[in-house]
Amino acid sequence: MTLRNPYEPSPSDGAHLHVVVAGGGIAGLTTALALHAVGCDRVTVVESARENRPVGAGLNLMPPAVRELDALGLLPRLEAGALRTRELRYYHRSGSLISREPRGLGAGYRWPQLSIHRAHLQHVLAEAVRERLGPAALVTGVRVTGVEPLPDGRPRVRLEHRDGARRGRASLEPDVLVGADGIRSAVRSALNPAEGSPPWNGMLVWRGVSRMPARAVGSFMFIAGDDRQKAVVYPMHRAGSDVLVNWALARPAESAAEEYRGDWNRPVPVESFLHHFEGWEFGGISVPEVLKAADTAHEYPMVDREPLGRWTRGRTTLIGDAAHAMYPIGSNGATQSVIDARALAHALALHRDPAEALDAYERDRRPTTTALQRANRRLGPEVVIDLAHQRAPHGFTDIHQVIPAAELAAIAARYATTGACDPAAANRDSPYTVPSGPVRI
Repeated sequence: MTLRNPYEPSPSDGAHLHVVVAGGGIAGLTTALALHAVGCDRVTVVESARENRPVGAGLNLMPPAVRELDALGLLPRLEAGALRTRELRYYHRSGSLISREPRGLGAGYRWPQLSIHRAHLQHVLAEAVRERLGPAALVTGVRVTGVEPLPDGRPRVRLEHRDGARRGRASLEPDVLVGADGIRSAVRSALNPAEGSPPWNGMLVWRGVSRMPARAVGSFMFIAGDDRQKAVVYPMHRAGSDVLVNWALARPAESAAEEYRGDWNRPVPVESFLHHFEGWEFGGISVPEVLKAADTAHEYPMVDREPLGRWTRGRTTLIGDAAHAMYPIGSNGATQSVIDARALAHALALHRDPAEALDAYERDRRPTTTALQRANRRLGPEVVIDLAHQRAPHGFTDIHQVIPAAELAAIAARYATTGACDPAAANRDSPYTVPSGPVRI
């Protein structure tokens, strides 16, 4: 069946760029909103899922990302379904406290750090896209199957549409293509055909959400464990007298099927891994009790992507996990995707030539995210847990006899500076606001 091209927006002024965004997740939807904010109203987001149903568990948005979402007018909606992260604690698996740090406003930031369910964040973004750009701007059940460069630098994008057992095909020749289609990005694959699957680091991750009485949860986020396995637990939304709690666990495994690398939604029973965390309790919060309160759990191998030497070819570029998928350490995956989106829109607003704009975007963002990818492979700020275990495997009473205060502070500060998440950088006004307001691109 040959499909009539339903993805091309209505004709408009030739001065307006038509931007196709592959992927309707956090990076893709934020890109559409950021483009709209600078005056680009010809944006088509294509999402391979037949329904744009948010999935996954929780995440943390760091203050620089919250700043950018606030600039897009989304902060009140986001906070309605989130909690401000006020404190982060690191524990050794023995229960000994390694450190506690204020977060967000309590740490001197102008914007909060938000603990939020991915489903709520994605719902807010999708609704805003439909409101501001129109319902036709988000097209579901459509995936990119190939990209070819045209002589003028524009991409020819091959699309496949699936409606039940029927499939249709179409192609587009937009002015700009943004690959926001995740760790197994078809756009990235088209630009780097020999790359292969995401590399696995030997760890399995389990994630889920539990509904628990507020008294059993605490008001802080903690990361705990040793040099083999870890647990991350934090509250992210109050629902009456209950609290939604996000949790993520990691430990080594002997093998992981290649087809599951980058698949975040493979369900497994909690009982299959619960025994590894029996007896884990930190700050009065029992990890096994949190796990037993979960309806579902998902397992995936911990993978990332090798840093690329280039994200951009002509008028095609990458964003978010498609550009720089990193280990889930330091709360930087979604945060950096949001900042990418604003940076990309800003560059397109300020440069008349789209290819020059994409190069400027990449020069701005690729060094920072590459440094974070490498820092996360070294465990980022979570390295304090490994150091504590190596130096005092049976626990301790005074962490400063194990890791001096100056060393703890230096580790945290170094990672924050790497991602431009330190207060000095994050408290500035957004660098991605176009001074004259929206411009027509």
